Amino acid sequence: MSAILSADDLNDFISPGVACIKPVETLPLQKPDENNNPYEVTTEDKVPAQDHAPAQISLTDCLACSGCVTSAEAVLVSLQSHSEVLNALDAYPPLDSRVDAEKRPHHGASDGKIFVASVSPQVRASIAATYGISQRRAGWMIDQLLAGSSGLASGGLHRNRFSWIVDTNAMREACLVLGADEVSRSPPLFGDNEVLPSSSCKKPVLSSACPGWICYAEKTHPHVLPHLSRLKSPQALTGTLLKTVLCQRFNIRPDQIWHLAIMPCFDKKLEASREELTDLHWRPSPPAQEPPGPPTRDVDCVITARELLMLADSRGISFPSLPQEPLPASSTPPFPDTSLDAFLFPHRQLHPRMKRRRRNQDPSAGPSGGYLHHILQSQLARHPNSTLQTTRGRNADVVEYAIVTSTPFPHSNPTTTTTTSSSEEQEATNTNGAAQTPNLSSNTVLFRAARYYGSRNIANLVRKLKPPKPRRLLPAARNPSSSSSPAAPGATGGMPGYAYVEVMACPGGCTNGGGQIKASDVGGSVGEGVGQKEWLARVDEAYYSMSDSDSSSSDPTELGQQHQEEGEKEKEKGVMKDGKDEGDDDAIIINGIDVGEVRRVLAHWSESTGIGLEELCFTTFREVKSEVGKTDDNKQQERVVEQLAGKIGGGW
Repeated sequence: MSAILSADDLNDFISPGVACIKPVETLPLQKPDENNNPYEVTTEDKVPAQDHAPAQISLTDCLACSGCVTSAEAVLVSLQSHSEVLNALDAYPPLDSRVDAEKRPHHGASDGKIFVASVSPQVRASIAATYGISQRRAGWMIDQLLAGSSGLASGGLHRNRFSWIVDTNAMREACLVLGADEVSRSPPLFGDNEVLPSSSCKKPVLSSACPGWICYAEKTHPHVLPHLSRLKSPQALTGTLLKTVLCQRFNIRPDQIWHLAIMPCFDKKLEASREELTDLHWRPSPPAQEPPGPPTRDVDCVITARELLMLADSRGISFPSLPQEPLPASSTPPFPDTSLDAFLFPHRQLHPRMKRRRRNQDPSAGPSGGYLHHILQSQLARHPNSTLQTTRGRNADVVEYAIVTSTPFPHSNPTTTTTTSSSEEQEATNTNGAAQTPNLSSNTVLFRAARYYGSRNIANLVRKLKPPKPRRLLPAARNPSSSSSPAAPGATGGMPGYAYVEVMACPGGCTNGGGQIKASDVGGSVGEGVGQKEWLARVDEAYYSMSDSDSSSSDPTELGQQHQEEGEKEKEKGVMKDGKDEGDDDAIIINGIDVGEVRRVLAHWSESTGIGLEELCFTTFREVKSEVGKTDDNKQQERVVEQLAGKIGGGW
C-alpha cells in the first residue's frame, strides 16, 4: 500500500457515504477450540487474545463492493503503488524487444516481460513546478528515471528499464477526434459513416475520462449512465494500443507486457482495475480446445506524481540530480509499427507535417485534456459564420457555452434561446476573442455545452439530469394556472438543452488531482510560504507553457521552424485548411490536431491488429447496486410482501 494514502490525505472531493464494509465481510472463519467448554462461564480478562491477519482490500474488491461511493483516495488499497513497480521490475527478466517476432518462440508463463510506460502532461507540469524547470526538462527527467542508465536500470535484480515511454497526449488527440464524432452523431444526430459503440449515449453527453466521477455515478446515480460517453480515456486507450500492437508484432501474450501509467490522481488506479478495460474485450477468441486465459489489464499499474518521487527514493536515486537531457537514441528502440511510431513519437520525425502537430493545450481548453474545447472548436469549424458565447455560472468551475449564428429565430420557435440567471456573471466572446454583449434573442443557438468541476457542482448537474417524477393527479384535478412552461427542445429534466458537459471530480481540473505534488510537500524557496491556490497556478502555468519546440528532442530545422510559425497562425484561427476543398474533413486541422491524420492512424491500428475500432476505443459502464445491509432473508421477505400486496389488490 502506498504510504501517502492516509486518513489525513483523503482529499478526492467525493467523500465516502458509508464506512467500508469489506474488512468485515472478509474476516477469516474462526475454528472451534476443541478444549473450549461451551457451558463454561469465564470472565473476559481470561479469554486469550486472538491474533487475526489484517484484512486486505484490493482495488478489485473496491470496484465489486458498493458499500461506499468513494474513489481511490478514500480507500486503503494494497496494490498499484511504487512498491509494486519495483516488485515487477525485480520479478521478471527483461524480454528483448529487438528480437523479431518470427524468431521468437511461444513463451511460457514464467518468461520475461517488456516494460512500457505512459506519462500524462499534468504529471510533467507538477514536476516542473516542483523543481522550477520547464515541462520539457521535467519530461526528460522522468525518461531518465524510467529508461536511463542512471535511473531504475542502475539497480535491481535484473536491471530492467522501460523500453518505450509514451506521452498520453498522443492518444488524447485520438480521444478528442472520436469524442467530437460521438457528440455530433449522438441521438438525434446519428450518422452512418462513423464507428460508434452499439449502444450510443444520449444527449447531453457527459465526459467519462474522470474515474472518480464514473465511480460516483455508477454507485449512486444510475439514471445518468445512458448519458456517459462510451469513449475510453487516454490512459486506457494508450494501454490498449500498446498491448494490442506489441502482442501481435512480437508474438507474445498480453501478460508479457507490463504497462505503467503515471497519472495526476489516485482515481486512475480504479480505472485500471475495471474489468471492461482488459484484453477480454479485444483479444481474439481462443480455439475451442483451449480454455480462455485469465484477463489481463490494459494498464497493469498506476502511480501518481508523488509516488514517482517515492519510486526514485526507494532505489536510492536523487530525482533532482537526474540528467535534464533527452535519452540517447540507443536507449529508445523504434516502435515496431512505423506509422504508429510517427504518431506516438513525433519528435523523431523530420516530416514537416509532424512538426505542425501541437502537444500542448491552450489555456482556454482547461487543464483536463480539452474535451469540451475541441468539441466547441469542431462545431465552430462546421459553422463558419457562428460565434461562441460564454456564461459563467455560480463559481469558476461552472461555465456554459453557446454557439450561435446570426440567422434570426423563426417567430414560432422562440424557446431555443439561452436562459441565464441574473445572479450569474455573463461574459460573451467571439472566436477572435473580442468581447460582445449577449443578444441571444436575435441569434439561433446551434450548440449548447457546459463545464462542471467539483463534487458540489456535479451534485447539481446530477439533480438536473434526474427524470421528473410522474404526476399522480388526474388531469381534471390539476390547476391550470400552476402548469409549468414548456421546456426547451432537447432539455432533460432541469437541463437547458446541453449537447455536451465536461465533468471532472477535482475542483480546478486534473492539474489539481489528489496525487499531484502539493505546496506542503515542496521544501526550500520554491514552496515556502506558497498557498495551495498559488501553487496550483504555478502548475497550470507549467502545463500551458510547453511550446511546439519543447515536444521535440532535437533542435528544429529551418523547415520545421517554418511550420511551427504556421502552427501558431493556425492556433489563433482555431482551424486551418490544408490547401484542399472546404468539405474535405481530412484537410481540416482543428485545435492544432490534424483530424485526417488521426483518422488514418486509427484505421491503420484497426487493420493491422484485425480488431474493430468499437472494441479498441469504446467501453461500457454498469450500475453497481448496493448490497449493504441486505441478506437473502430480506429479499425473500420482500417477495412475500409483494405477493400478498398483489392478492389484496394493493400497489407496491
